[in-house]
Amino acid sequence: MLDGLKDTLGAAIKKIVRSSDINEELIKDLARDVQRALLQSDVNVSLVLNITKQLEERALGETPPPGLSRKDHIVKILYDELAKLLGEESDFELKPDRQNKIVLLGIQGSGKTTVTSKLAKFLTKQGYAVGVVGADTYRPGALVQLRTMCEKANVEVYGEENNKDSPEIVRHGLKHFAGKPLDVVLVDTAGRHKEEKDLLDEMSQIKKAAEPDLALLVIDGTIGQQCYSQAEAFHKTIPVGGVIVTKLDSSAKGGGALAASAATGAQIMYIGTGERIDDLEKFSPTRFVGRLLGMGDVQAVLDLAKRLEDESDEVRLKRISSGKMSMEDFFHQLEDVTKVGSLRGLLDSMPGLSGMVKDDQLDQMEERISKWRYIIQSMTNAEKADPDLLNQSRVKRIARGSGWPEGEVKELVKNYKNSKNMMKAAKGRQMQGTLRRMGLG
Repeated sequence: MLDGLKDTLGAAIKKIVRSSDINEELIKDLARDVQRALLQSDVNVSLVLNITKQLEERALGETPPPGLSRKDHIVKILYDELAKLLGEESDFELKPDRQNKIVLLGIQGSGKTTVTSKLAKFLTKQGYAVGVVGADTYRPGALVQLRTMCEKANVEVYGEENNKDSPEIVRHGLKHFAGKPLDVVLVDTAGRHKEEKDLLDEMSQIKKAAEPDLALLVIDGTIGQQCYSQAEAFHKTIPVGGVIVTKLDSSAKGGGALAASAATGAQIMYIGTGERIDDLEKFSPTRFVGRLLGMGDVQAVLDLAKRLEDESDEVRLKRISSGKMSMEDFFHQLEDVTKVGSLRGLLDSMPGLSGMVKDDQLDQMEERISKWRYIIQSMTNAEKADPDLLNQSRVKRIARGSGWPEGEVKELVKNYKNSKNMMKAAKGRQMQGTLRRMGLG
């Protein structure tokens, strides 16, 4: 997804991370690198200039908050500005005890029919009962395609093969579903060129027929900045409450589509990332930017840092850093990593560690952490406070309680003892040695 933008931004961040001194020249270089990366990804020029101006001014003028290095703060500023470009996270709350009507709009070729099927599957996986009305009478085979794809989600599709009156089909379809226990009815509409008056007139009539709770505009991620005028034309006819961007799996212009659609005021709600019916995901600007920067969910990492600064953690942190860590403390460390969402995100967000650990090693480490959490939860409070109590009979009991072999329990104890002595080296260059001694470097 937007690999070129990801690589270029990643290279720009590495310059900051690896530099020995943060100065004005370095910050200006970062702003230019970001500017170049966004322009190459077809983001609107005025938006790019605004982002890089804010980046430069904040990086030079702001003082990092306590506990955050200047390097980390600059990365956080870049993260903030890119997330702001994409708008706030947007969600549609389905109203209970009624059928929520959602109309999907878009020009021909944007992928509306496919997205309608994907959204039907997405909502059913969340536990909602969904019905679909096929009102695309313009494109031959649209109804057949819709029915074929929705069968995979076990969702009923209402359509009329020989009726070319879309608003009438919508009325009939809503009447058909009216007595059924559905939470959502999706309406797939026709598409032509955005300038065609017939299309916009038809959308206006469908709006009257459906009285939708939400209109979602489907935009092809490969067209870049053109999506702004598309969104504007549709928005004047039916107020667009959200945007779905498709084809982001291979688009060099995805940055332009994302930025331009967000700029219309209708926030991106979902993105399509592939051809399969499951390739639709809820859009989060913060997580998307984190992935774009190769850093996981940066906000979650910063939230973690903030939690660790809280007074409630202070005693524990002092105990850990002095080498007096208990198994309970070790458990809290594992829990914190889990809350961040992924070890890859956590490590990649730490200055100097991005790309240091291979994917297969991370998979191995995340699997190991998952086992360890269950094992620690099977220990008594006394055993967590003093793991030296763990004799052979206690190890057997813990193994039975956790569902893992005795060897895994012993492996945990071994790594706990190693980590206990190495927590002082939890930052910077020494982290690599820490990982290596845990069997991962």
